[in-house]
Amino acid sequence: MSDHDLLLSGSITRHEKPLLFPWNRRLRHLHGISLRNLNITAVSSRARGKTTTDDDAPYNLDTPTKRALRSEARTLTHSASFTSLASANKDRPSPLQKASTSYVQDGKTSLGRPQGRLRRRSTLHWSSATPRARQEKLQDLTGHRLLDTWFSLHIGGAHETEPVYLSEVMESCMNPSFAFFDLDTAGPLVARADECVLRLWAKTADAVEYVVLVELNVNLRSLQFIGATLDNFHHPLPENCVLLHLSDGIYTSFTDLPGSGATAIALREAKSGSVEASSSFDALMQLANLDECIQDAMKVRQRLEDEVNDLLAEQTAARDQERSLRAKRQQLASAKSAAVTVRKQNAALQRRNEELRLNLKTRQETVSSGSKPQKEAEKHNQEQRELIQSLRAARQTAEESQGQMRRIGEALQSIFPIEPIGNKPLQFTIRNVSLPNSAFDDTNRDEIAAALGFTAQLVHQLSLYLLCSLPYPLEPNASNSWIQDPVSAGLAQRRYPLYPTSVAYKFEYGVFLLNKDIEFLMNKVGLRVLDIRHTLPNLKYLLYVLTAGSGELPERKAGGIRGLLGGRMTPSASRRSSQESVKGHREILKPAQRNGHIGSREKPNDPFSSSPPMPKLAYRSSGLRDAG
Repeated sequence: MSDHDLLLSGSITRHEKPLLFPWNRRLRHLHGISLRNLNITAVSSRARGKTTTDDDAPYNLDTPTKRALRSEARTLTHSASFTSLASANKDRPSPLQKASTSYVQDGKTSLGRPQGRLRRRSTLHWSSATPRARQEKLQDLTGHRLLDTWFSLHIGGAHETEPVYLSEVMESCMNPSFAFFDLDTAGPLVARADECVLRLWAKTADAVEYVVLVELNVNLRSLQFIGATLDNFHHPLPENCVLLHLSDGIYTSFTDLPGSGATAIALREAKSGSVEASSSFDALMQLANLDECIQDAMKVRQRLEDEVNDLLAEQTAARDQERSLRAKRQQLASAKSAAVTVRKQNAALQRRNEELRLNLKTRQETVSSGSKPQKEAEKHNQEQRELIQSLRAARQTAEESQGQMRRIGEALQSIFPIEPIGNKPLQFTIRNVSLPNSAFDDTNRDEIAAALGFTAQLVHQLSLYLLCSLPYPLEPNASNSWIQDPVSAGLAQRRYPLYPTSVAYKFEYGVFLLNKDIEFLMNKVGLRVLDIRHTLPNLKYLLYVLTAGSGELPERKAGGIRGLLGGRMTPSASRRSSQESVKGHREILKPAQRNGHIGSREKPNDPFSSSPPMPKLAYRSSGLRDAG
């Protein structure tokens, strides 16, 4: 078999047969444009292994526009992980060989040259990379090739001509496929043309304006047929390759593959020497005459449309006048019907007025007869309003009392501070004096007596401010305080000491009665006691609830009860904590302090402050305790 026959057989098996002859291709058959291998870098002619021809000029021309775009991007080199580029250029396969890198079963390539097992390049540096790093690397490599592109089609080849079609913008794409279109509606001048100018506009993501990347003078007769689809096309496409989608398949303009049209014609001549019948001259003339008739009919239709439009424009005034007259007549008819409706409504309203007048007269008679219950209701309403005002006043008084109670509680809490002891749960001190929870010993008798005296004084003050009589009255007297039990029956003694004595059960019963008073105060304000033996914890909880609230504390009201003052010569109770009174107390207590009877750890401005018991501090006299 000769090389020519081999060429014909290879072309037939590799390419499909187009349905349109080259001389029959027109722009009405063009339905879409696609771009492949979009790149703004220059194409090297040495890598292709052939000279630059006129068909490749649009791809290899180095224009200032391409240089401007190329300065903003980097070149993406091809991978050489399988074979050497030098050996590939030296032993380039012929156009008849299949562009594949696979091996045959006998260990030889399709050229018959023995090939060894090639070692793949190492990819160790990619094995430990994270997927995110690989994705970022891939985006860096391909980011400069992702362009925003669109194209325009021109007829005539002049730069001043208006485009017959403008495509949409494909953003960030290297192989854009634009939407299909139809040029039949552009008129016969465009639909019958077989030449056009395709301008591809592109810009990078950082650029501001679009520039012409490819300007291609397309002649539909000189295009190469690729196939109905690209699924069976295995050859690499050049950079910035333009694919034209016609009605019978995909075409492009490159010379790497032999044309399928010449091969098909040569095959037909080789198979059969007979001449196939084509369209006759008469048929072609009939088609031409039919086309002329169609064009004449279209011109006549356009002329008739213009004449009709002119006639309508001349009769516009008459039509407007007639339309206005018709509208006036409609308005008159509407006004007449509205007048009739208004008359009917007026008669209905008059009847309704008479009915309402009679109804009003009846209601007046009913109201006059029911004036007595109304007066009683007004009196009741007045009483209700007074009651509401009284309730509001009582509520306001309760709120003010609550605020005053908060202030009093804060004052009592500052006078008798109850603080917890560190590292001892549920153990508290009152004025820095520790008080156990109903578990007493003889080692701190003076401290216990002082703490119980402070507690009795605080409970007594709280009962007075809460307007609550204690079931077990207290006799607060510092560390020599007493408590009474007038409730229990069958007791030989009614007064019990709140300080340790020689008779332990009397003291313990007195502490129990004090805890019962605290429980009574807590129940008065709505609190529940968890353990009655916890004297200071329960008292601390009570003060915490009494001082709880939002807002600022109310100020103390000025003035007092004049009958309780006892005259001007008697010192006022409100002056006991004044600066002059404190100074006077300090002057009186200085000799006793020098004699060693009173400790010197009190703060100068706090006459009620107290320090932990000292060895020489005496809270009470032993004679009074023995007498109790």
